[in-house]
Amino acid sequence: MPGVQMTRIPISEGKVSIIIPCYNHGAMLREALASVEQVRNENLLEVIIVDDGSSDAETVRILKEVAEAGYSVVSQPNRRVSAARNTGIRLAKGEFILPLDSDNRLRDVYLKEGVSLLKENPGIGVIYSDAEYFGEKTGRWHVEEFDLLSLIRKNFIDVCALYRKALWEQVGGYDEQMPWMGLEDWDFWLRVARHGGTFFHRSEVGFDYRVRADSQIAKTIGFDGRMAREDLNLMEASPRYAKLIDYIFGKPEMAFYKWVRETDEEVQRLRGQLRVVEASYSYRLGRALLASPRLLRKLWRRFSLRRCK
Repeated sequence: MPGVQMTRIPISEGKVSIIIPCYNHGAMLREALASVEQVRNENLLEVIIVDDGSSDAETVRILKEVAEAGYSVVSQPNRRVSAARNTGIRLAKGEFILPLDSDNRLRDVYLKEGVSLLKENPGIGVIYSDAEYFGEKTGRWHVEEFDLLSLIRKNFIDVCALYRKALWEQVGGYDEQMPWMGLEDWDFWLRVARHGGTFFHRSEVGFDYRVRADSQIAKTIGFDGRMAREDLNLMEASPRYAKLIDYIFGKPEMAFYKWVRETDEEVQRLRGQLRVVEASYSYRLGRALLASPRLLRKLWRRFSLRRCK
């Protein structure tokens, strides 16, 4: 992908690199790191924190403290979250990548069962899980089993998923040229699928998902995008969302997915029209008559007798 440089880094087989972009979320970063330490095991090779040009004094201080505590902290000018993730993953030495947003919390599913699955099943490229909401919303985020058509319709896989670094290299990383952030993870998963990557869903809770009014997607399209995955109509109401859709599916490599999406939308439109027809009185009456030939013959005889009179 243009603007994304791939650098060869020696890879530690079977190990995980956790990548945490951070922009002015120092206080929440502490929670994220604490959650990582609670589930740390022999599969975790490193945690790379990418400071995406933070300007908040508290965040700058906290980043300095975590660097002194032994975490790898990489600083760069503010280039948005896709570039921050790419920077961290480019430096990662783990065979497997696990992005974690700085305001979320990790559980042990990925570092235990997730790593085992990837080691034992070379054909699996991505493992994703359910999540637990916290913050301004609570409850379970039940994520659906993988289906390509469903992914083309909308995103249901969070960025916090365990995948092979080789897939990131194959697709060219996260798109740093997107006009707005907010759907960069969906774009990434679509390109992974387009290049033959396979997805596996673990129904356990793999991470805790903080719902905030000032999230990245809220700033981009006016509401918390992860909540919006439960309300696609709300998401589609945003003008920027429509432009991002055009951008994502306008890529040459997405031509087939664009055709699938447009065909599916037309099928859904026709099904909607059919439901309107089926709900009409004339349709229901006609169907009832056709379902009972004896009743139809009886009505026809009455109609014929009236005409004869």
